[in-house]
This record gives sequence, C-alpha cells and structure tokens, in this order.
Amino acid sequence: MGEQLVTAPVQERNRSVRRRPASVAANRRRHHRAWVPYLYIAPAFLFFGLFAGLPFLHTVWLSFFDWDGITIGTWTGLDNYRAILTDDVIRSSFAHAAVLVLFFASIPIVVGLVIASLFRTVARRGGTLFRAAIYLPQVMSGVVIGVIWTWIYAIDGSLNEFLRAIGLGALAKPWLGDFTWALPAIGMIGAWLGIGLCMVLFGAGIQQIDGSLYDAARVDGAGRIREFFAVTLPALRYELGVALTLTVVGALKTFDLVFVTTRGGPGTSTQVPGIQLYTRAFLDGRVGQACAIAVVLAVLVFLVTVVIDRFATRGRE
Repeated sequence: MGEQLVTAPVQERNRSVRRRPASVAANRRRHHRAWVPYLYIAPAFLFFGLFAGLPFLHTVWLSFFDWDGITIGTWTGLDNYRAILTDDVIRSSFAHAAVLVLFFASIPIVVGLVIASLFRTVARRGGTLFRAAIYLPQVMSGVVIGVIWTWIYAIDGSLNEFLRAIGLGALAKPWLGDFTWALPAIGMIGAWLGIGLCMVLFGAGIQQIDGSLYDAARVDGAGRIREFFAVTLPALRYELGVALTLTVVGALKTFDLVFVTTRGGPGTSTQVPGIQLYTRAFLDGRVGQACAIAVVLAVLVFLVTVVIDRFATRGRE
C-alpha cells in the first residue's frame, strides 16, 4: 500500500511529461492559426499604407518646414503649429467648421429620424419615390449642388422671389454675400444634403427592430411619440453613431461646397480649414503651414471619430 502511494505521484508526473509535447504543439498550431486572418487583410493594409499612410507621414514632415513648394525648405520646427493658434483667420476657420457641424449633423439627424419613423408608422403611396427624391442629393456632385444653391440664394433667385411673393420682400438679401447669413446659408445646404443619408440609415435600422417590442409598448398604452422614445430611439443608437460620424466628418472637411458658393467670403466670414489649406498651399506659397493645418484637421477628425465610435459601440453591445 505504501509503495502504491509513493509511485502514484511519480506515474502522474511521467504522464504529464508525455502530454507536454502534445500541448506545446497544439499551442503552436493555435498561435499559427491566430495569424491567418491578418494575412487576408495584409494586402488592404499594404495598399492603405502606400497611398494613405506614407503621404500622411510626408505631410507631417513637411509641416515642420517653411516651404513654398518649389525652392528648398527651411526647418521651422513647431512654428507652423504655433501659427494655427495665433493666426486669427485660421482659428476662425476652425470655429466656422464647428458652426457647420451644428447644421450638417443636428438638422439631418433630427429630420431623418422623423421621416424614417413616419414611413414605419404611416403607409403612403409613392413612398419609394419620395425616399428616392430625398436621397437624390447624395448621388450629385458637390460642385453641381453648390452652383444650384448659388442660383437659389442670388438676389434675384427663387428664395428671394418666394419671400417677395408672400409679402416678406423686406427679408430678401444676397444670402451668400451677407456677412451674417453667408455661413448659416452654407450650413443649410449641408443640412439639406445630409437628410437623405440619415433617412436611409435610420430606415434600415428600424427594419431590424423586433416588432414584438412595438407590440409590447402598445399593450402598455404607449402612443406613437412615447413608442418612438422608448423603442425606436434606443434601438438606433448604433445607426445614430454612424450618421453622426459621417455628418460631423463631412462638416469638418468640407471644401467644394464653400469654394463654389463663396470661396471663403465675404471677407473671411465663411473661411473653413479646407479653404485655408488650399489658399496657403496654392495661392500664398506657404505649403508647410498648409500641411500643419491638414495634420491638425486629420487629428481632430480622428479624435471625433473615436469618441463617436465608442458611443456607438456601447450601444451595439
């Protein structure tokens, strides 16, 4: 009996030693399989690195130079970044971009939610045609949209003619040439442009909501408004995050719409980072400063995207 008690641990250790090579081999196989997915996405990462990553790093490098794009540049360190903080025009351009965010994001999200909810609860003939008409601006060129709205906002354009027709001719003005109203006018263009995108995103999200949730809400006596806030809105948290990301990033990087309608005027009332980047790189010959603006804008977009993504991810979980 004593011999059995002594030899049992020895036999157990021998069995564990014999099993160890097999477990090591299994771990190696699992480790090898863990790298397989990365091999599939490696070509995409390589493509991104060559055509996006390297140019961005080169832009960061140029932002430390005083360079006109032709002659040899001079190292200036952080001077170009200090200019962003001290130059009133550059600072105001970022402030104008923040104002555009309010128009580009808030109005399309609110209106898109309302339209998507109405299409779920109210049966309408020609609904598909109506949705297609709202989404149509998304497939149009930004330059074309800018030209069309320039005609609408003109002093003799359709907007002012409509105001005169209803007896509000005193409100008529050259909207894009007014120091006070030029930026909000551009913001309304962006808001109109983003409604279709938000409507489609929210409509797709509503279709994925379990209908039993609405049935339970009705049993509890919820009306359409309470049903929207209790069921629809919480279920669309992820779609809200996507819409917010697209609209905010679109507002921060907008260029073509402002360039076609006002070119940053009147004065500097509609200057945005994209216009400042173009002006300093191609008109003023300050490529290094333009690169610094581009880097700051890219970092700002990245931070905004990360914050919104964390919000949307929590909603998805």
